[in-house]
Amino acid sequence: MQKIPMTVRGAQLLKEELFRLKTIERPAIIQAIAEARAHGDLKENAEYHAAKEQQSFAEGRIQEVEGKLGNAHVIDISALVNTGKVIFGATVTILHCETEEQLRYQLVGDDEANVKDAKLSINSPMARALIGKSIGDVVVVKTPNGAVEYELNQVDYV
Repeated sequence: MQKIPMTVRGAQLLKEELFRLKTIERPAIIQAIAEARAHGDLKENAEYHAAKEQQSFAEGRIQEVEGKLGNAHVIDISALVNTGKVIFGATVTILHCETEEQLRYQLVGDDEANVKDAKLSINSPMARALIGKSIGDVVVVKTPNGAVEYELNQVDYV
């Protein structure tokens, strides 16, 4: 099985989700199923069927999260020496060469990625273009609208 790169924060968020699913949601669903069963005929009982569907979803998510955590390769970027090279977990500041717009992103695993929070998936075209580059390098990112150039201004390991 292939290891899944993950930041310390990403692993912590998955652990918290797993804890919530197992200790709060699972018991609540079991209680809802028990209450629905008490109402009698299960064939016509919409509450029962909804609770069973919720249970199926929650159990599937528990298995998925446990699998991800089991295959996680947790990387603590703050424990590494900053060499100025872009690696997984690094926070980069880049400058759009045409518009002079400055952008700041952290390169994270697929589960953590959220552009609104300035977290780019390591598998995104932007991240793939940045990996291995150093401060001052110009990277070309292929987009649907054509190639876009960015200059790498800063690399932080935080």
